[in-house]
Amino acid sequence: MAVLAVISGVGLVVDDRVLTGARIWFKPFKFSVSFVAYGLSLAWMLSMLDRGRKAGWWAGTVVAVSSLVEMLIITGQVVRGKRSHFNHQTPFDEALFNAMAVTVVILWLGTLVIAVLLLRARIVDRASAWAMRSGTVLALAGAAIGFLMTQPAPGQERGSSPVVGAHSVGVPDGGPSMALTGWSTTGGDLRIPHFVGMHALQLLPLLLMGLTALAARPRFGRFADERVRLRLVLLASGTYAAVFALVTWQALRGQPLLRPDGATLTAAGLILGATAAGAYAALRLSASTGGTEPEVEAPGRNNGNKELVA
Repeated sequence: MAVLAVISGVGLVVDDRVLTGARIWFKPFKFSVSFVAYGLSLAWMLSMLDRGRKAGWWAGTVVAVSSLVEMLIITGQVVRGKRSHFNHQTPFDEALFNAMAVTVVILWLGTLVIAVLLLRARIVDRASAWAMRSGTVLALAGAAIGFLMTQPAPGQERGSSPVVGAHSVGVPDGGPSMALTGWSTTGGDLRIPHFVGMHALQLLPLLLMGLTALAARPRFGRFADERVRLRLVLLASGTYAAVFALVTWQALRGQPLLRPDGATLTAAGLILGATAAGAYAALRLSASTGGTEPEVEAPGRNNGNKELVA
């Protein structure tokens, strides 16, 4: 994926072709960069497994191979000057899109296996465990948004339309869009919740890494308490899920991200208020209990060793 990102970057510089309102190499560039982050995140999470490592290896391999097949099809269609997604113009184009659909399902199932393994894993640091678990579940939800895009848009019919499916809602694909992201500025865009959900896989663990780094500074000593980090990770996971649901609802109503109506703003305000209240409660509880908890000695597993657990 890193190599494809470089190739696509070169394509953006030397190839000025435009397809559905965007530079033709922009899609493979975005996808390859996204898959780099996705693969690195899954690889790190798989390294945390204490059991089921063989199943995790196979699931990770399935994700890697299926994503590679999808990217080869996308890149090949770019070379041909054809759209890769929703293309039913010729039997060959339709076969390629159907093959992509199969690889997406396989990739989703491979990620589901990894999510189940993480839910069953005994990870010592509970904040890390829940950052990974929540991130994986939200990534699965974000990936599932892709299935909504394959449904016929108004005016499209399976078996007769050259294009069946769309990422825009309420407006045709290829209209006015935001810089960099390419998201529609005149209608809803299902790529927004797809992006938000998929990248929970990186953002929630990154949040935890940030809290851990701050804990080393005396000013932020409360973050050294594992219970505080756990509460904040769970709060962030709940907030992230709420934001994901909000942008999905907004897109399905055909509403541009940057032009929210009163209902969307009200929901966003409620999410923000609940998050602020939750963060205040988590930090205040830490202060009231002194930020520490006595250690309790508990027996280890079969080898008779002992562990210290908070």
